[in-house]
Amino acid sequence: MISARIWFKRGNILSDLFLKDVSAANGIADLKRPLADRIRPLELNDVVGQQKLVGEGGVLCQLIENGHTPSMVFWGPPGTGKTTLARIIAQKTNLYFEQLSAIQSGVADLKKVFAGAKMRHQEGKSTLLFVDEIHRFNRSQQDLFLPYIEDGTIILFGATTENPSFDLNAALLSRCQIMVLNRLENTELAELLERAEKLEGIKLNIEDGALDMLLNMADGDGRFLLNMVEQLFAANDENLPIDANKLQSIMQKRAANYDKNKDGHYNLISALHKAVRGSDVDGALYWFGRMLDAGEDPRFLARRILRMASEEVGMADPQAMVQVIAAKEAYEFLGSPEGELALAQALVYVATAPKSNAVYMAYKKLRKFVKSHGNYMPPKHILNAPTKMMKDQEYGKGYQYDHDSPDGFSGQEFFPDEVTRQAFYQPVARGFERDIAKRLEWWHKLRKIRNQ
Repeated sequence: MISARIWFKRGNILSDLFLKDVSAANGIADLKRPLADRIRPLELNDVVGQQKLVGEGGVLCQLIENGHTPSMVFWGPPGTGKTTLARIIAQKTNLYFEQLSAIQSGVADLKKVFAGAKMRHQEGKSTLLFVDEIHRFNRSQQDLFLPYIEDGTIILFGATTENPSFDLNAALLSRCQIMVLNRLENTELAELLERAEKLEGIKLNIEDGALDMLLNMADGDGRFLLNMVEQLFAANDENLPIDANKLQSIMQKRAANYDKNKDGHYNLISALHKAVRGSDVDGALYWFGRMLDAGEDPRFLARRILRMASEEVGMADPQAMVQVIAAKEAYEFLGSPEGELALAQALVYVATAPKSNAVYMAYKKLRKFVKSHGNYMPPKHILNAPTKMMKDQEYGKGYQYDHDSPDGFSGQEFFPDEVTRQAFYQPVARGFERDIAKRLEWWHKLRKIRNQ
């Protein structure tokens, strides 16, 4: 898999040839096209980013030079150049370019495209089929591509913002190369702004603080930035200074790139969980804030923090679970947004608590062990004998009441007779578990002595 951060080249941002071609081809009608479309590069060397894809000797450059274009899936956030790359490659390799959106298309649309591609293929002309949001097609629809990719009728370029390994058929993935596009850095977004200003012949009078805010609002999405810049061009005819307050009055906040049922959701909760595990309280608070800002249900976060308290802290600090349950109750009592502070407090407690997964590991071991040793009767001495027949069967015989034993510990065996004693739980030498470890070690010695 190849990572890339895509958009426009540094230096001569807009060539005279590019301007001339665009103006001649579109004339006055060009002014009605969105800025993001008008500014779209026509050459790979107008695209900026990681050189593995578009630089000298880059993968896409080599494909164009060699005249071999395999099917591909471009995976990356919105506004990172997926459509642009597909268009450039189709033009440079003399392929017929066909574009579909999986959101707006169905089986009938696919069959129509395949029929046209088949006719062109018979005439010696290949078709590059670009499918935006390809993950929106269901499994059966994705299967329709397979024979046409196999016989060369189409070269498929799919674009997705979701993890292909989750949302695309294995059969389809096996026929495609995966190209990973990363979100744009603010320096690259700033270059887009410069290019837009040069194309429009307008220099925005935007203050440094407002510029940083504008770039952060774009959140790595070049298309979204250009749409905002287009609004600024229209709303600032007199070229007055744009400060942070004015920018906020013109712009609406970008919706978080987050779907509670998709990849963004799982990426953020994974980051939150691992930050807690790593005792990085500030990192954990950051991801917690990101999820709240994206509209995550605070109750879901409470459930996940409770899981962390059990899985990552465990008996190193048994109060961690108590703190989270108390925070959840506080949230239910206060509601949002006040109750979210209680969840943040619980998160800080769990993130800063001593860590131990000893209980978690013990649980995994015992579940595995029970599957193969789970059908044995308990030893008779620890069974109650409420009936005469059970007493005759020696139920309860020899049982020692632990409170009557020295140290309150009898040392009896509680595993089945047929099973060798196991040590599932291995406490660590951190937090409260240090005391537990000493206690278990003492009981282990006593058990050996009293069972000799």
